[in-house]
Amino acid sequence: MPTLAFQMPDRGGGPTGPRIRVGRPSRRVRTLLMTLGVLAVLGMVFTMFAGFWTDWLWYRSVNYSSVFTTTLWTKIGLFFVFGLLMALAVGFNIWLAHRMRPPLSAMSMEQQNLDRYRMGIAPYKKWLLLGITALVGLIAGASASSQWRTWLMWVNGVPFGQKDPQFKLDVSFYAFDLPWYRFMLGFGFAATILALIAAALTHYLYGGLRITSPGARATAAATGHLSVLLGIFVALKAVAYWLDRYGLAVKSSDFKATDSWTGLRYVDANAYLPAKTILFCIAVICALLFFATLWRRTWQLPVIGFGLMVLSAILIGGLYPAIVQKFQVQPNEQAKEAPYVEKNLKATREAYGIDDSQVTEYPGIGQTEDKSKLRDDVGDTASIRIMDPNIVSPTFQQLQQIRNYYAFPTNLDVDRYAKDGKDQDTVIGLRELNLNGIPKRNWINDHFRYTHGYGVVAAEGTSADAGGRPAFTESDLPSKGDLGSYEQRVYYGERTTTYSIVGGPQKEIDYSDDSGEKTYSYKGDSGVNLANPVNRAAYAVAFGEPQILYSGAIGEGSRILYNRTPKERVEAIAPWLTIDGDAYPAVVDGRIQWIVDAYTTTNGYPYASRTTLGDTTADSLTATNDQRAVVAQQNQVNYIRNSVKATVDAYSGEVKLYQWDTQDPVLKTWMKAFPDTVEPKSEISGDLMAHLRYPQDLFKVQRELLTRYHVKDATTFLSGSEVWQVPDDPTNKTGDAVPPYYLSMKMPDQQEQTFSLTTTLTPNGRDNLSAFMAVNADPGTKDYGKIRVLKLPTSTTAAGPKQIQSQFNSEQDIAESIRLLRGGDSEVEYGNLLAVPLDGGLLYVEPVYVRGGGLKYPLLRKVLVTYGGQTAFEDTLDEALNKVFGGEGTTTEPPPGEDEGSGEDEGTTPPPSSENPTVQEALNDAQKAFDAGQEALKKNDWEAYGKAQKDLEDALRKAEDAQSAAGGGGDGEPAADASPSS
Repeated sequence: MPTLAFQMPDRGGGPTGPRIRVGRPSRRVRTLLMTLGVLAVLGMVFTMFAGFWTDWLWYRSVNYSSVFTTTLWTKIGLFFVFGLLMALAVGFNIWLAHRMRPPLSAMSMEQQNLDRYRMGIAPYKKWLLLGITALVGLIAGASASSQWRTWLMWVNGVPFGQKDPQFKLDVSFYAFDLPWYRFMLGFGFAATILALIAAALTHYLYGGLRITSPGARATAAATGHLSVLLGIFVALKAVAYWLDRYGLAVKSSDFKATDSWTGLRYVDANAYLPAKTILFCIAVICALLFFATLWRRTWQLPVIGFGLMVLSAILIGGLYPAIVQKFQVQPNEQAKEAPYVEKNLKATREAYGIDDSQVTEYPGIGQTEDKSKLRDDVGDTASIRIMDPNIVSPTFQQLQQIRNYYAFPTNLDVDRYAKDGKDQDTVIGLRELNLNGIPKRNWINDHFRYTHGYGVVAAEGTSADAGGRPAFTESDLPSKGDLGSYEQRVYYGERTTTYSIVGGPQKEIDYSDDSGEKTYSYKGDSGVNLANPVNRAAYAVAFGEPQILYSGAIGEGSRILYNRTPKERVEAIAPWLTIDGDAYPAVVDGRIQWIVDAYTTTNGYPYASRTTLGDTTADSLTATNDQRAVVAQQNQVNYIRNSVKATVDAYSGEVKLYQWDTQDPVLKTWMKAFPDTVEPKSEISGDLMAHLRYPQDLFKVQRELLTRYHVKDATTFLSGSEVWQVPDDPTNKTGDAVPPYYLSMKMPDQQEQTFSLTTTLTPNGRDNLSAFMAVNADPGTKDYGKIRVLKLPTSTTAAGPKQIQSQFNSEQDIAESIRLLRGGDSEVEYGNLLAVPLDGGLLYVEPVYVRGGGLKYPLLRKVLVTYGGQTAFEDTLDEALNKVFGGEGTTTEPPPGEDEGSGEDEGTTPPPSSENPTVQEALNDAQKAFDAGQEALKKNDWEAYGKAQKDLEDALRKAEDAQSAAGGGGDGEPAADASPSS
């Protein structure tokens, strides 16, 4: 260790004590410190490099490297251009102010007191100048780089072919040009203000400005310099006033007709617009007066002009419009505002794609007295779905999970698949990987062995088996059934949120069957190759996992898969799109494809009212499901198109974007900015086309707008008498909006059923029904996307969803039956309340599920049906319809005997415990108890029903115990099918 010696300073001559010296650190210490510093810098540099390099590798792996490079170079270009402009503006004015400083001899006493500050910075003034300019340049460059979308839209903007009604400019001016002009204007203001502050401080420091000294407050040079900067500021204000004129067309304001009004009103067109023009002229004159000080060397006229501009802004820009609103508009508001409301109505309907919606009168009351005929018409009118995809996920989980490390989404999806040559509504879900179910969690298991899910599970949407379970059309592991042969491994899915390393020395667990675990090694080319040590080091740093760098489980052929949810993959390769909250799977051309709907949006469509997507797309499902995201939480838009259909391959992760709306100018603009990223619509295969559908989030936005914009008359719109609302979901207590439902049905003007997306609407503040709304969701039909609204007369009081639910709950027989279903530890869950237009009235159908009695999953036990004041609560849909209409007919629900016999052919799994005699005996007892309970229920023998329920619970518990003892059910779980079957 080096010795330290200290020496006291001499005071007044000789030494007053021992000499103590401070020794310099040894060369070894200096070398060590320098080495540590270099290593720290290298570590920081490599950390930044790792983030950049891994991003580049990922984009290259998905074949969208052009998106990365275009975005990167745009950001870099904006950073350097605007950073340099800001640095030059500030630096030049500091240099100019310093150059204009007065001679030292001319400085006042006040300025001479600042001499010590000038002397202090004199040795460092060049470095100080560089530091200040570099700092403001970095801040300005970083701010400008975030405007890359605005720049690309301005450079590549495509005309809309539509003009606004006020200024007769193409809509593209407001959508693409005006945002860029406003950014440029804001940048100009910032540069001018910073330059003005920097110049003023420099002039003060070097004597050009005086505050307390007598005589002139500023030198002639300082006066001229600062006047020019103030003139530039006022000139920019003039430009701002001119742009504000056009900004009125896209300005949002509160209006009693709507709280999201956009566009000019009477006061805007007749007060604000002329006021902005007058203020523009005043600002131009004021700016010229400031520039004139270069010759006059006096502040008198510019100050007077600036004061006049401020006073005019208060009187002309504020007071005058208030007077017009108070004394011209308010006394006769409807007449004054009607022309502008008509413009808003037209623009809003066009911007949201609801201008072609068909609103027709609908009586709301059945017209046919022959109920037997109506009974036969039900099957032709709709394929009524009694399997609620938002309820039966736990049933899929228990019956088809097979292993704990698989899971299904909270909400399943509805699609169409052909059976016997006819499309039928199908509830579908993927058996995705669930890391929380892995028997032993560690780094190897989480990222190398358990890497993918396996198979599709699907069930008929319109029927259930005799035990109330889904009638599976695709099931088991590996999955088999109606879907034929396809690649079943699911490496990319909604639940796959962590990375996996595949294809290397470490084998993966593929799936398990009776013969044991099957292993597999990934054969796709997805992901990034980790054979390169630089790549391994970069991912070790980027993911904060050093084992990636040195693990022996990584070798030749190892590839890392990440960004694995469909939504984040599409968002990454198309950051200019807004993604729908619900991706859904489909078996297409022998592959599992995730289908993702994507939107192009803007908030610059003149006169079109704005909406907040996050609020509009929220409903009772998004409130309870983490996987179903809310679109763009606080993104306000006033134009939206479902312009892109995207697919993500569940095995390879390949992403494809297809141009869906071929007329959308916003999409055309982005396709110019990112060429070759979107494939033409003609590339969509027929198999894929069969599974595309109308997106839910777009439909939610449109139904919210149609609650007000279904009227086309300005007077009615202003009165608010025809305002509707989206009702709350009556089947739960969240208080959130009812979600739209997919089902195959036909509207009164249609000849056959089409796959549709439907919803009900009620009057504002009331619960009776105002309208029924449906959109054709099948792209294979000619009127895909056509919105039909059946408007009920205001004189009728047709029951809305909440009233229907209350009616179900209040009828004594139904209420007592539900009370009995809740016996013991059972829970009753209400499925989707579906409404179907039928002969002038509305048929409501609601499946009722029971969870309990030893079961961990809901089973369909009852079906509620009501029509024309008649209500039924029966075991099956057919029985309920027969009771309501007083006759027999056929629906899409097969009779129990047919379902029983065909279950195996359709992929329905027979009870896995059937080979165990003890389990089989217990299941037979459970079936007898269940049948006895149903008989007792029909006779209203509640004592016998309670005894049957107790026997059923005992038999099921006995079956579970026997199955667990035999090792059935997978990984020690209870028997998956431990429920009564016929």
